[in-house]
Amino acid sequence: MNKVLLGLAFLFIGLLLISFRSNDWMSSDGLTIDSLRKVYAKPRQFWPKPNVDKSVNFEELDTLQASPLDLTNDSIKRVSALGKLLFFDTRLSGSNQISCATCHDPALRWADGKEVSVGHDQLPNIRNAPSLENVWVYSSFFWDGRANTLVKQAEGPISAHNEMNQDLKLLAKKLNRIKGYRAYFKAAFGTTAITNQRVFESLATFQQSIVSQETKFDRFLKGDGHALNDQELLGLHLFRTKARCMNCHYGAYFTDKEFHNIGLTEYGNKNQDLGLYNVTKKPEDVGKFKTPGLRNVMHTGPWFHHGLVKSMDSLMVLYNMGMPEHVVLPGQEKDPLLPKNDKLLRGIMLNVRERKAIIAFLEALSSPPMLMQVERLPQ
Repeated sequence: MNKVLLGLAFLFIGLLLISFRSNDWMSSDGLTIDSLRKVYAKPRQFWPKPNVDKSVNFEELDTLQASPLDLTNDSIKRVSALGKLLFFDTRLSGSNQISCATCHDPALRWADGKEVSVGHDQLPNIRNAPSLENVWVYSSFFWDGRANTLVKQAEGPISAHNEMNQDLKLLAKKLNRIKGYRAYFKAAFGTTAITNQRVFESLATFQQSIVSQETKFDRFLKGDGHALNDQELLGLHLFRTKARCMNCHYGAYFTDKEFHNIGLTEYGNKNQDLGLYNVTKKPEDVGKFKTPGLRNVMHTGPWFHHGLVKSMDSLMVLYNMGMPEHVVLPGQEKDPLLPKNDKLLRGIMLNVRERKAIIAFLEALSSPPMLMQVERLPQ
């Protein structure tokens, strides 16, 4: 009799554990992991409708696209090769100690892993260094969009006093004294003339070659139904639905390429950063920053324009609560620059299991670092 009771007890515990396990992998809309697999095995047009606002002209998530840079073209290939040398050359800086790669390290997914970058004379920048992976997809650059081409973007950090601190009036002359560069400029541009414009064009061309590699998610989209594990698949579903992530993060690169105020302006404090407003001077642009892509996002922290969020758990908690809103202080009631959070933001109230599933999905957007062998710099 005791053996029978013991057997029934073990059976009950086993069924209970199965029940708990099933509940662990059930989405808030009642879909089990098995049903999610069946749904997401279908072509994307048959996936569940994403939870996006009517104002959002979203694109469905997609696999990697090819960069427009045609490296089979010998001329473009030579310009890119020159840009690569310049990118890693500390002699582009005033102190001969800082290169573009100092803040955009290929081993760190083309970011630097710091809260804010440190430049000339150990001066801190005011913003976190964004990754350069897939930078070719954007039509504006920097967190505040102040450059509308990669060529113009290349100029900014080289001349900035707290970055590379190079006097642009001296840059071409300085490089011209390096005899080894003349052959590279001739190969790339047809003559040995070294100009600032050619330097910036070469850097811009090279940056277009910095792309993500294939991820587990790409393999899943291409038909490998088990490339994503149960937790990652649940995370994909939540990303598209309950968590509302696709209001800003969609398409092949998980970005709308737009600017949003997500409540991190620190308005009125010594560390305030007005973002896009500094460029446009439009009050509605106060506190807006560019939406970053999410490929390799798990390897490019700390996050946000100020780099103050050090863990993805903390980041998810912020979004879960709807992000902080500016507290109106006395005297600010009629301030025309009072920052207003984007209307797309709202609390999503994910539980811990759901937040962890989304983080697991974000990890599935990771790819191996781009191998980058730097040749001996010209002398």
